[in-house]
Amino acid sequence: MKKILILNGPNLNLLGKREPEVYGSSTFEDFYQDLVFRYKNVVLSHYQSNVEGELINKLHEVGFEYDGIIFNAGGYTHTSVAIADAVAAITTPVIEVHISNVHAREEYRHQSLMAKNCVGIIAGLGIQGYELALEYFFKHA
Repeated sequence: MKKILILNGPNLNLLGKREPEVYGSSTFEDFYQDLVFRYKNVVLSHYQSNVEGELINKLHEVGFEYDGIIFNAGGYTHTSVAIADAVAAITTPVIEVHISNVHAREEYRHQSLMAKNCVGIIAGLGIQGYELALEYFFKHA
């Protein structure tokens, strides 16, 4: 059975509360529980942290044994060389996911430091981007 981690960075614990016009009104936990229910043939886990080092530790922990990581690094996507290096250092494939279309937002969000180390990027499709990444890993990992 495939093992997939959904890894969420800063402020994603506020989904459903934070800027619902950008991020929607569903909580991530509700969405995640629905994924677990519908994808019984995948060992799915989820981890969220607002702390850069904890995200790096989680990448190191699972990055050599899982079949895929779906990673929304939040603001760290655009600023963290350390997270980009951690993604490059592991062997588990990573898909970068963003709920909003980062290219339609502020200029500084247009660059991802970790993108070159990911198998793909999904942005702007709302919370469903996670499910699209999961489908990719289900078929390709």
